Amino acid sequence: MRAKTLALPRDRRSVWGTIISQRELIIMSVPLLLYKILFSYVPITGWTMAFQNFRPAIRSTWDQQWVGFDNFVKLFTGINGERFIRDIRNTLAQSFLTLIIGYVCSILLALLLNEVKNTGFKRIVQNITYMPHFLSWIIVAGLVSTALSFPSSGGIVNILLMKLHIVSEPVQFLSNPNYFWGVVAGSHLWKELGWNTIIYLAAMTAIDPALYEAADIDGANRYHKMWNITLPSIKATIVILLIMSIGWILEAGFEIQYFLGNGLVVEKAETIDIFVLKYGIQMGNYSLATVAGIFKTGVSIILIAGANFIAGRLGEEKLI
Repeated sequence: MRAKTLALPRDRRSVWGTIISQRELIIMSVPLLLYKILFSYVPITGWTMAFQNFRPAIRSTWDQQWVGFDNFVKLFTGINGERFIRDIRNTLAQSFLTLIIGYVCSILLALLLNEVKNTGFKRIVQNITYMPHFLSWIIVAGLVSTALSFPSSGGIVNILLMKLHIVSEPVQFLSNPNYFWGVVAGSHLWKELGWNTIIYLAAMTAIDPALYEAADIDGANRYHKMWNITLPSIKATIVILLIMSIGWILEAGFEIQYFLGNGLVVEKAETIDIFVLKYGIQMGNYSLATVAGIFKTGVSIILIAGANFIAGRLGEEKLI
């Protein structure tokens, strides 16, 4: 038995040695792996509904009427096609606006907090900016609705705009479709700004202090150090998070659009998720809803693979 073990190739011996030495960690990961398989991969069998004229009354999946790619054609043609293409536009616009504003502001806030020397003040700012992350979107939607209402209803935003003489009369933020994308981006920014800075601040703690000391000797000020030391040092983190964010570009959200949306702003408020709810699930057209979900998954995989490939071509850190 000993001779057989010695006869194994070196790479196989190293693999089995690693498995044996880390067996406790592997055993601990089994429940999480089973959870992921059960709730993330087993439900993929439901994609068969996209190729069927699915009827819940027929219990067996394989006894449904198979229609091939007819549901894919219906999703992009006719009235449903016009609505779905409009909702793709809304989803992409809201996602890109939220991503750009949130990304830039998170990095900027992390840079500013990193320069704060007063530990007490820094902790206060961090706690204030982190707290909205723990609020549910229902509460956030209520707060945003109140803040953007008329002054007579306690609309703090309109009160400030009028006090500063920026506008002469209250702005109807939630009734004008041209403002809705900005409302969504601003809501996401207020809720997630502080939380998104955590990873950047953690990455900044790993920067060698000797670099800053050398910059001080060369006469660099804080802005020079931020631009020439801090940002380049966290560039890999920024690229990885950007790649991951691009994979969620079709996840513009559901709650804030659903709670703040109304008939006056539906042209700019409705996203793919709301389309799935309104024209798929509520109308009993589960096949159409499944096709929309497959479309989102396919586009997300293509986007994240493309971003990862481009990052590798440019010599940056890749996700995989």
